[in-house]
Amino acid sequence: MKPLSTGDPLRLSPYRLLGVLGEGGMGKVYFGQDGTGRPAAVKVLRPELAHDQHLAQRFVREAEMAQAVTSKGVARVLGSQTEGGRPWIATEFLAGPTLDEAILAYGPMDEPTVRVLADALSRTLHDIHTAGLIHRDLKPANIVLTSSGPRVIDFGIARPEHGLTLTTTGQTPVTPGYGAPEQILGQRVGPPADVFSLGAVLVYAASGRRAFDAGHVAAVQYEVVHGEPDLSQVSAELQPLIGPCLAKDPALRPGPGQVAAAFTPPKGSGNVWRSGPLAADIKTRETDIRRLTTTVDGLHPVSRRRLLTTLAAGGTVLAASGGVGAWWWLRDDTGTGTGTNSKGMLDPFDIPPAVQAKQAKQLDPDKGEYIVGKAPKPLWGPLSVVAEDTPVPLTVGDVVVIGVKAGGVAAFDMVTGKQRWRATDAVASSRYLSLSERLVALVDAKGTLMTYVPSSGAPKWTAPAEAISLLANDDDAVYVATKDGRLRSIGRSDAKIRWTATVTVNLRTKVHALGIAAAGRLVLCTAEGDVLAVDTSDGRKVWDRLKQSDEVLRPAHQDGVVYLGGKTLTALNIVDGKELWSVPAGKDSQGDSEPWRSPTAYPGMLFASHKDWPTRLDPQTGKYLWRRASGESPMLIQGGGVWVIETDGYSPKVNGLDLKSGSTRMVYQTGEGNRWGVAVSGNRVFVHDSHSLTALPVF
Repeated sequence: MKPLSTGDPLRLSPYRLLGVLGEGGMGKVYFGQDGTGRPAAVKVLRPELAHDQHLAQRFVREAEMAQAVTSKGVARVLGSQTEGGRPWIATEFLAGPTLDEAILAYGPMDEPTVRVLADALSRTLHDIHTAGLIHRDLKPANIVLTSSGPRVIDFGIARPEHGLTLTTTGQTPVTPGYGAPEQILGQRVGPPADVFSLGAVLVYAASGRRAFDAGHVAAVQYEVVHGEPDLSQVSAELQPLIGPCLAKDPALRPGPGQVAAAFTPPKGSGNVWRSGPLAADIKTRETDIRRLTTTVDGLHPVSRRRLLTTLAAGGTVLAASGGVGAWWWLRDDTGTGTGTNSKGMLDPFDIPPAVQAKQAKQLDPDKGEYIVGKAPKPLWGPLSVVAEDTPVPLTVGDVVVIGVKAGGVAAFDMVTGKQRWRATDAVASSRYLSLSERLVALVDAKGTLMTYVPSSGAPKWTAPAEAISLLANDDDAVYVATKDGRLRSIGRSDAKIRWTATVTVNLRTKVHALGIAAAGRLVLCTAEGDVLAVDTSDGRKVWDRLKQSDEVLRPAHQDGVVYLGGKTLTALNIVDGKELWSVPAGKDSQGDSEPWRSPTAYPGMLFASHKDWPTRLDPQTGKYLWRRASGESPMLIQGGGVWVIETDGYSPKVNGLDLKSGSTRMVYQTGEGNRWGVAVSGNRVFVHDSHSLTALPVF
């Protein structure tokens, strides 16, 4: 929640306004309290629009629609003023996660819970339709889970079947993947459109995947109109119940009453909102909102300062932008409990311990578990999820993180390949970092540094870093390149900017710089082949090495030594930049330089690629130990081998080489494309091509 600013009202009738929850094209949503301390979400028409008769009429109609629905399954309207001054609508504050956030945090719902959800939502739709309305935007983000069951919010684009849409000019009143075919085609929309949306919601709840998905909005809309829903991850018992809701022809869809009858939940299953990890989460949120809004001495409601201070300590506020529903979203650390500081406030810096995946079995050819030199059977995948601009995968905790074509960055279970969570606002091309295996660091389009718990996706601290890309991190800070080409350090203990420094190398290139941080130094390698080392305490330049390469470098570090590829393979003291040894790059038959690429370092071991030959060297001297053809990606140790991508041709291979001799032990053909990457953890190799992500075993 943001504090009130100049021009924001302090009071609207009985409601004292304490902060801004969000804003849309037509108005703002404030957090307010009445005289008894009861919280409310108060939506107010923008002052510059209040005199626009057409827009004011829309706002009035929205209030009337929300008030017309008296169902216990919607956010209740507490009051409104639609004449004179600035029109406003107040709705009850709902303390609970949205359905999409619950699925991201706790995974897909089991069959009894899906039945309870379907029963409740279909009854709510029946009430909405009985009031003469169509919601038209039912989706996971518009469903809040409370201890009394799911509640539907946001009537911002609801309408009577015979009425006009309430969206502003130019808006598309359809959420891709959830809006019905007739909505996409601009045809007459009736109650069956809400049933279609309900079916799509239930697919997501039961599987954690959208019923219709594709790489961009237009493709998703095409799938909704012409394609078949993806029910592959929905249980066989639920598929025949959900399928009819997604019929292309509105006349073939069941009514809400029929849906409720079909999904009749088992006896006693209504307790799903009051027991288990999700229920504990809901209870914590409801307790927190009650504590914050409890009157002092029965007379004075909570102060603005106290509310904002508590929110700053870890609460996050979401509002239905442009709609009438708003709720307080208080995430915990692990998805099962709430981290608090000494004052009992939610603490975004109370980070849970790292969760490690169960180790996979190393295959033994002597036991017939694989054939030497042949492709092993994947542990899972390929999953067709990969975004075109994704960096190489990141293994952290018990998940593997990668940019996805559905948008943003997603985390997949290392063992099963199931998607755990997705950060839709994250920009994959800005890279991601592991913070001590306990957090994943990401950047959004605004340059905000965001952190998430790897195993659950629970958001933790954020910082307004103005970042264009993530460079590196150490135990104290995260280092970013800013949008204006400077370096910035953000403290991990408090999310505050430690320093910002202007540098002599170019950080404003399309290809982002790479970096490492160790021993009090941040070493940057730019797209133009320059290397710069700065002091991590203040950003001051310590040493540089210009024109080390003609392309972006990937540095490596081990035991106080930084290894650089390029025109030479060079070992430098990371503290002062003193050269320890150097091996020159050779030339090809045309006389062009063949640079050293992708050094990787481990205790007592160094690997790099030269002339597309994976090479092992002595890290003390640079002496060759073995060379094998071919491959040029970073060489990563896992199990009994070192893994590298061979990119000779349009369809590369992942080669598993014997650690001691370099001989080929495993070969796996990847998919076609022009981008590949590899990561390793837990006796698994994770490889992506331009389209898919696959997990492979090791020997």
